[in-house]
Order: sequence, then structure tokens, then C-alpha cells
Amino acid sequence: MAVKKMIVLSLLLVVFSLPAYAGEAPSIMGVYTKLPWPEYKFDGKTVEVTEFMSFYCHTCYNFERSIPVIKGNFPKKIKWKIIPIYWGKGSSKPGEAYLLAEELGKGEEMKKALFRANFVEKKDIGNIEVLEGIGRKIGLSKEFGRRLRAGDKAGEARKALEMARMYRVDETPTVVIAGNLLTTPHPFNHNIDAFRQNILMIIKGILQQDK
Repeated sequence: MAVKKMIVLSLLLVVFSLPAYAGEAPSIMGVYTKLPWPEYKFDGKTVEVTEFMSFYCHTCYNFERSIPVIKGNFPKKIKWKIIPIYWGKGSSKPGEAYLLAEELGKGEEMKKALFRANFVEKKDIGNIEVLEGIGRKIGLSKEFGRRLRAGDKAGEARKALEMARMYRVDETPTVVIAGNLLTTPHPFNHNIDAFRQNILMIIKGILQQDK
């Protein structure tokens, strides 16, 4: 099975040969789209990874388990940022809850709790009372619920959607690496293992540029 995945990855392999460090990606192996804007960014030490995701997205839920693996391959060399968005009839409230919890130092706990509530416990994560209950379980005070009801992060949630449009995001998860290298599970038929290996390949290629 592993051999088959590597064959698929090899067939999909795209190689870019561009000038390094001048706002354009150097020669990096992997399957990705180089966005025209913003520019490629790597300081020679830390790779910035932006994940556009949705707490309503089952593929995002499955991909969640891959993130520690990716980070573990490059200790202290990845800066991972989550941009929570939603589609269609979904609610912005789960994303707002995450942003509030992140500000309060409980972002990872909230992310895991939201996924569990939606996909395991089958709860309505767009319901304020459900979100308040999740907040209590991970140790957040009543202030969390008050701020969530007041819409303290509603503006930031709207900006997340605007950012997704700017990056031409049309599915979740979408991962943008080093500023403008965009990749999704779509070329891999949403095979999360192959998607993870592709991200590892791209990040490894970036980090090797400085050697």
C-alpha cells in the first residue's frame, strides 16, 4: 500500500525552478500551486504554514492527526497558523470560539474539543450553549461565553473569509507554505497520508535551500 502511495505521489510530482529568496520560490519538489501573491517568504530558519480549515470539514478532522507528525519531523522549524472558515450554511461561531480560546491560551484544546463535539458527539457546534459548554470543559471562564455572545471575534472571522478568497481557497483543508505555495488533498483524491507526505516533501525542500 505504501509503495502505491509513493507511486501516486511520484506521478503527481511537480518541480519548480525559480530564483531563491527574491520573492519567488526556489526549486522545490512537491505538488502545489505557486500563488502570484503574496510573495514567497522564508527567513532561512522557520517555515510559516497557514492552514485554512473548517470545524465542519471531515477531511480537516482527519488531517488534524497529521499535524503533530509534520511538526515532529521538523522540531522548532515550523510556525503553524490556523485560519478557521466555514462554508454555506455553517456558522462562524465555532471559528470565533477557537479564536477566543487561542487568545486565552487554549487554542489547541478548543480545536480538538470542537472536532470531537461535531464528529464524535454529533452536537450542533453552531449553538452558543454547546460552545459555552465546551469552553467550561477546557477550563475557560464565563467571560469566554460573554465575549462569544457579544461577537468579539466576529470581525476576525469575517477577515478569515476575506483572506481565504484572497488566497483562492475553494476547499478545506488548504495549506499555504512559505507565503505562497498552496496545496490541498484534492490531487491525492483526499488521501490524507499522501497529502501529509507531500507537505513534508515541500517543507523539507524549503529547509534544504539554506544548506
